[in-house]
Amino acid sequence: MLRLTLLILATLILVPILLYWLFPRPIFYHIRDRLRVRGRLSLKSMRVGEFDWPYLEGGPEGAPPLVLVHGFGGDKDNWAMIAPHLSDRYHLIIPDMVGFGDNARAEHVPYDIKAQTQRLIDFLDALGIARCHLVGNSMGGWIALQAALDHPGRLTTLTLVNNAGVNGKIESELQQMPRDGRSPLVATSAADLKRLMAFIVHKPRYIPSRFMDVAWQDRASHTDLLDRIFWTIVEDGEQRPLNDRLGEVTVPTLILWGRHDRLIHVSSVAELEAGIPVSEAVVFEDAGHVPMIEKPAATAGVMRRFLAKHGY
Repeated sequence: MLRLTLLILATLILVPILLYWLFPRPIFYHIRDRLRVRGRLSLKSMRVGEFDWPYLEGGPEGAPPLVLVHGFGGDKDNWAMIAPHLSDRYHLIIPDMVGFGDNARAEHVPYDIKAQTQRLIDFLDALGIARCHLVGNSMGGWIALQAALDHPGRLTTLTLVNNAGVNGKIESELQQMPRDGRSPLVATSAADLKRLMAFIVHKPRYIPSRFMDVAWQDRASHTDLLDRIFWTIVEDGEQRPLNDRLGEVTVPTLILWGRHDRLIHVSSVAELEAGIPVSEAVVFEDAGHVPMIEKPAATAGVMRRFLAKHGY
């Protein structure tokens, strides 16, 4: 009996270890899928123009639509950790933008913010969403802010999470980095991807090395396109920042930020709050560039209070 017990214990220990080393991809995707299930999210797809848009959807059908837009280099699953705290009350729609995630990595289309904003509006049209609560992080926040300016009738509220597109008084670490022709936000290896994650998140969580390998393999063939998109966004930010247009935002706006954001300095919050007529801001003291990943429950709590304050 003792030998049998030891054999069973050894099997229970060794089999997962062998699976992790030999077949990390299925385990990686299983964890991703479990996060989606926890958030009550289902994977769907919609044809919009020439592209099939993958998106996650969850929450009550008749609930107010809450559209969540990821940032540069991210994808729809950036919102999976916050989804469980929102999907009980709101109808979540979380797309991959063109050029990212499982959407088309199209080389022939423009990737400036105006173009991406119009694509998002076309996506909402295809889903039959006339008005929504729009939330965006980083690049996605810039797209959301652009939508509020160009299509004000399509938004009920706006939530900006460490958004790009507005310059603060203080340059961030990213802005101070020398320009050597390669984007500091485009990883070049699995090890570099780990460096990038540490740059984005204030207190990075441990991710097993084999899972980092999978994450790198999934994006390795797209680095040139990501680099091109990055410099397009940089050019947009230098030539067409939205600081002078903030007064045109007509919808109630929530501004969320991580105090330790190294990509976009927290001084941008003051610019946004002073410029947008009906706005309020919350700065998380223990977060970086992606509070919805770093502090999902706290971020969702602030969002829920804001939406409830405005009748949703």
